[in-house]
Amino acid sequence: MRLRHIEVFHAIMQVGTISGAAQVLHISQPAVTKVLQHAELQLGMPLFERVRGKLYPKPEAHRLFVETEKLNRDLQGIRRLAASLKGRAVETIRLVSTPTIAISVLPAAMSAWRRDFPATRCELATFHTSEIVNALRLGEADMALSLQDPRHPGIVAEPIAQGVMTVIAPAGSWSAADSLLPVSADGLSGELIGHADNDPLGDMVVAACEAQGVHPLFHTVVQTYQIARSLVEAGAGMAVVDPFTAASAVDSKVQRRAWAPAIPVQLFLLTASHAPLSHGARELANSIGATARACIE
Repeated sequence: MRLRHIEVFHAIMQVGTISGAAQVLHISQPAVTKVLQHAELQLGMPLFERVRGKLYPKPEAHRLFVETEKLNRDLQGIRRLAASLKGRAVETIRLVSTPTIAISVLPAAMSAWRRDFPATRCELATFHTSEIVNALRLGEADMALSLQDPRHPGIVAEPIAQGVMTVIAPAGSWSAADSLLPVSADGLSGELIGHADNDPLGDMVVAACEAQGVHPLFHTVVQTYQIARSLVEAGAGMAVVDPFTAASAVDSKVQRRAWAPAIPVQLFLLTASHAPLSHGARELANSIGATARACIE
């Protein structure tokens, strides 16, 4: 069966009449009849019983309907996408980001980019890195932001900013002189806020502590750096976080010191290897990189 045959066949299966199928497909009744007859001729068997102007599907039609349903859905989806692309007045950029960057970097970057692209539609979502890879591979996102290089053969990871892991503590925790110096594991004190076991940067911090003979005890463990930052701002303890989260903390509530030995942190722009960025998307990526670099200088 050809695609047109399947489309007409499904319309008839759904409405039960030639006239109804014609209305659904926005074509004439003779055209529907002709396509149906041609499909039955190709198959070498009738698909419907004709009774008083209605079409009743034969068992073979039901079996065929089941097998062709997904193909018909795909066909309709392609047509809707084509119509959307044809009628779209503005470009749409689909950006996904880990929560860390979405909160710490994106607001200022988007504001700067929007001045040059006021009419471009941008859809934002937050995923974890494993979900980001799937979204890019399936074409559900145009670009993504993460502090991890997923090292996937179908994903291009472009570093656009780099800093170091940073210790943040409630205001007043360190003297003005000490706050200018890096802090190592033995400088951690008071209540420590840890990260979930599956966090790569958090694991590196713990490994660095243990290499210095310090075994940190975390009474509070969080899933995101933003929660850690909020807890520190509230005076609940100190934490080691990425530089972008540290930079976004409220200055009057938090002090910052670089972690020693330094643990580099890169912000990656992730794209699918088979899908180059549009001009608007590339400019948004440039704005994000510039904003990220400026906030940690």
